[in-house]
Amino acid sequence: MSTNGHPTGLGASTITSADPRYASMVRGHNHRFVARPDYVRVVTTTEQVVETVGAAVAADERITVRSGGHGFEDFATADSGVLLDMSEMNQVYYDPERLAFAIESGATLGHVYRVLFKGWNVTLPAGECTEVGVGGHFAGGGYGTLSRRIGAVVDYLYAVEVVVADADGTARAVVATREEDDPNRDLWWAHTGGGGGNFGIVTRYWVRSPGITEGAPEELLPKAPSMWRNGMVAWDWSSITEADFKRLLKNVGDWFERNSDPGSPHAQHSAFFYSSHRSNGILSIGGMVDGAVEGGEELLDAYFDAVTEGVSAQPVFRQQTFRPWLYFAAYPNWGDQGTPDVRRVKIKAAYLRKGYTDAQIDTIWEHLGTGTTSRKELILIGYGGEVNTVAPEATATAQRDSILKAAFMAWWGDEADDELVLGQVRDFYRDVYAETGGVPVPNEYNDGSYINYPDADLADPAHNKSGVAWTTLYYKDNYPRLQRVKKRYDPRNVFHHSLSIELPED
Repeated sequence: MSTNGHPTGLGASTITSADPRYASMVRGHNHRFVARPDYVRVVTTTEQVVETVGAAVAADERITVRSGGHGFEDFATADSGVLLDMSEMNQVYYDPERLAFAIESGATLGHVYRVLFKGWNVTLPAGECTEVGVGGHFAGGGYGTLSRRIGAVVDYLYAVEVVVADADGTARAVVATREEDDPNRDLWWAHTGGGGGNFGIVTRYWVRSPGITEGAPEELLPKAPSMWRNGMVAWDWSSITEADFKRLLKNVGDWFERNSDPGSPHAQHSAFFYSSHRSNGILSIGGMVDGAVEGGEELLDAYFDAVTEGVSAQPVFRQQTFRPWLYFAAYPNWGDQGTPDVRRVKIKAAYLRKGYTDAQIDTIWEHLGTGTTSRKELILIGYGGEVNTVAPEATATAQRDSILKAAFMAWWGDEADDELVLGQVRDFYRDVYAETGGVPVPNEYNDGSYINYPDADLADPAHNKSGVAWTTLYYKDNYPRLQRVKKRYDPRNVFHHSLSIELPED
């Protein structure tokens, strides 16, 4: 270990606009947003974060933070102040003092999977995109292909270390745990789905399975799969009729309504529906399951059979592959769309308590099945199962009885296309949720939106005509408690962005 605390010997680095490295430091994954901070501070220790935050507060500088850089909105793209780059705080290790695995906030999911697997043969039910940083993913209530089987990633969060700024401007590091007698327990709770950049700067998380209080390291988290079964059915869009499309989408909703209860045999596997606009030629369904699950091949086949029932178009292929789990889980850039030049992204999300209605399916067909060309896409991702065994107030992740997550999205490369493509995605989302003011207001069918797919449109009355606040769409009844945590740990509102938790009114 080097004297500066980082095993590679890398120390803190300050990169100003005059530095030739600056242009490479101000873009994250989404090239729609480019930061213009006075300087970028690359940090490698908690002490460096404390020092940076303290100095910035004293100088009245804006503070923004980035870990993996996969934000879909402009949370880390201020035009002044300091941008803290957490990407070199990426250590993953067993901490015997806390009887948990410590994960620094700049670690990417792929790195986390590799270290946990190689060291102890354990894993977490986190996301598919291997280059996503845990800093925001965990805080926003991350999920992944194992979540229907073993829960959301925040259900394994034991503790969090956060650098906060007190009312007098003093910066300090606070460790908050899920222990009932922890005086900082509310700060832990706020990071189980309250979103990133709201209360302070997360420097590390500790993870351990719920209910576990002792045991060897390899017993503290779920066992990693050894093998991984991945299945998919895909069609050429040109072969899909309107009746086929609507039947397929109806079948998907019906299947998830029947098969998303905790303990259901089908809760053991993930499943999805994906459709581009027909001009882009891609329509598919798929699912993945731990190779150790008995009858996994038959479970995926049963999903495929049920969802394709009554669809006349013949798929281009229907297959299942079986390969070592780490090959899939940690494959570089897995899950990320686009290329180095196609990095402009817009995403709008929703939780579904039931499948789409016939009227909504008609609307989805109009947007994806007609017209000459469009960049818009729709992904329905299986949710529910073990996730829904946790009470909505137990963590800040309030949506605990949904069956699907929906992502309305587009990827493109040319800034000149921004207005056109953003309009396509916005119109699509608005029309699908027309009956509830253009947004998924919680009701029998909807359950709001997902803060890790942030969408500033939800806070804009021009796009959200429901009369329901964006804070309700994301946090439901948990929002007042999040505001109280904000007041206690960030009373000066040092940490803020376009969808940040607001200080409560006195």
